This record gives sequence, C-alpha cells and structure tokens, in this order.
Amino acid sequence: MCGRFTLIVTYEQLLEILDKHYNIQSFNMQTLLPRYNIAPTQDVISIIHDGINYRAGYLKWGLVPSFAKDEKIGVKMINAKAETLIEKPSFSNLIESKRCVVLADSFYEWKKSNNTKIPYRIQLNDQKVFPLAGLRSVYKRADGSLLHTVTIITTEANEFMKEIHDRMPVILTKENEKIWLNSHIKDVNQVLSCLKPYESEHMSSYQLSSYVNSSLHDDENCIKRV
Repeated sequence: MCGRFTLIVTYEQLLEILDKHYNIQSFNMQTLLPRYNIAPTQDVISIIHDGINYRAGYLKWGLVPSFAKDEKIGVKMINAKAETLIEKPSFSNLIESKRCVVLADSFYEWKKSNNTKIPYRIQLNDQKVFPLAGLRSVYKRADGSLLHTVTIITTEANEFMKEIHDRMPVILTKENEKIWLNSHIKDVNQVLSCLKPYESEHMSSYQLSSYVNSSLHDDENCIKRV
C-alpha cells in the first residue's frame, strides 16, 4: 500500500520542477514545504491535464466518489489496486477522464518483523521528485461546496520492494506519465498498461526509527537513518 510519503523541497524548487516538467509557471501555495510525513486526509500536490495544459493544485488524500452518501468514506479509500480498478464502481468511472499524479520524493513502508513493524524510507536513484499515479473525484456536499479528492494507485511489489512489503505505489516513468495524464487518451487498456511496478534497480531504501510512525510528526527527524 501507500500510506505516507514525503515532498522535501522548497517552494522555489517546486516551482522549478513544475516549470521544467509541466510548463507550469505559477502555483498558489497553500501548505508549507518541505513535508516530511504526508498522511491521509491531508492536501497533496497533484498534476492534471485539462485538455490543453497541465495544471497543479491540491487534492485531499482519500477519494470520495461523487455518489458517496458520506464524505467520511475517504479515509478508507486512500489507495486503489491497479489490478481491480475496472471492477470497482468507485474507480472504474474515473479511469477515462479523472486521471492525475501526486508529487512525492520518497514514500514510507513498514516491514513486518516478528511482532513489530520496522519503518523504511524508499527513494528513487534516478530522479528526485517522481509522479505517483492517482485518480481524482469531485464530491458535492449538502451545502453546495465541492470536495476534490484523490486516491493513490498501488500495484504488486517489484523484487526490491518484496523485501519490505507486498505492495507499492505506482511510480510512473516519464513515458507512462505522459500517457496517464493525457486527457485525450480514452483507451482504458492503454492507460492501464502504465500501471506496473517501477524497476527495482532504480530504487533504494534505509531503515528509520519509530518516530515516523506518528502522523503528527513532520520534521527532519522522520527521515533520520537508524
């Protein structure tokens, strides 16, 4: 699964990334950076394509389908399995036109060891900030206000991640990101083909202390090596 991640960049660095990779020259900052422990129900920085240009903005992590009876369901829908997307009504109607990515520069996962869980930080060796595949939804509240939410897609673990956990978030390659974000592509099979494990040889990890376990902690101590 993917339950926590980081975006350890400054506002200036984020602007540089948005400009270089998405041709986005401005961004309305609403949360502080850097972020050392991003957790479900918090706002995450996401990229979409509006048919003409890429756009950056905030989505609340935890998908609330447009037909939901209660927005609290979002806490149970932080992840969506790539293998069953088309089988789930909450996700299948979003694949064609509500695709997005969530920006991260590492994610956390907990390895089971006897009766404990040991936290690890996982990074990519070939790029600093990377896109996590997501699906977004718009939910209309009773008062008429709109809630924009997102779920992060997971897939089976690659050989590297299997040592830590049996699932991992879908990290898109540059080529697959272009396909995933292209709102003109409606072929479901084509976009689903992008949702595969990242190559093991480009990934690395190290062990953390239990400090990161609390989502209330959001500082440099979260990423300190044991």
